[in-house]
Amino acid sequence: MKKIIILLVSLLMLFSLVGCGSDKASEATVWSEQLKTKGKIVIGISPDFPPFESLTTDGKIEGFDPDVINELIKYLDEDVEIEFAQIEFDNIVTAVQTGQVDIGLSGFTYDPDRDVIFTKPYVESGQAILVTKDSGINSIEELKGKTVGGQTGTTGYEAAEAIEGTKEVVSFVDCMVGFASVGSTIDAFVTDYGVVKNYADANGMMVLDELLSTEEMSIIVKNGNNLLADKLNECIEQFLNSAEYEELRIKWGI
Repeated sequence: MKKIIILLVSLLMLFSLVGCGSDKASEATVWSEQLKTKGKIVIGISPDFPPFESLTTDGKIEGFDPDVINELIKYLDEDVEIEFAQIEFDNIVTAVQTGQVDIGLSGFTYDPDRDVIFTKPYVESGQAILVTKDSGINSIEELKGKTVGGQTGTTGYEAAEAIEGTKEVVSFVDCMVGFASVGSTIDAFVTDYGVVKNYADANGMMVLDELLSTEEMSIIVKNGNNLLADKLNECIEQFLNSAEYEELRIKWGI
């Protein structure tokens, strides 16, 4: 009996040590250990949001956000490469939460329901309204009885839903499809001011003077990856005080 007891105790101690060893192995001591792959940051991005992110004719991702991340990595204490993963906007949060990507960078504004870590803001913006010049709509009040669109899963869509008296709020997976629908299936579309202004200027349309909200954009990181989030915050703070920051805002009209 004593031998059995001793054996059981020994096994319990062994399992306990194995468990402790596993816990210690899973605890990152530096930010880079919280990346999916050493030496690489995988970024979830939805390239349908110019001038923040869009695709060139040859399929490359360009915009303010890609330029921002390329500047931010210069402040890291380790060399890393960047890999963009193209994901529909409303699926990026899930990709971050499940560890499919290291970070999400696609015009994210703070929303507690998203259940991720938000870094310090890297740019300010607001939700604006796109209409055609001949729509006769010149104010938010004149959207009563009108059909308004917004991109699925965005604060722009939430802002559209909050407009009083609209006939219907239509959800679009692709922001650019929403823009193209203004004047045909919808009367107006709500999204970030920089994006709306960029599209309006290029397509002879109009942005209402009134903003529905003012917001700040952040990078999103998986809960638990605090070291990675803290390192990004350090980089953002340095970047915001650099000449490159203002140059990028001018370059992309942000």
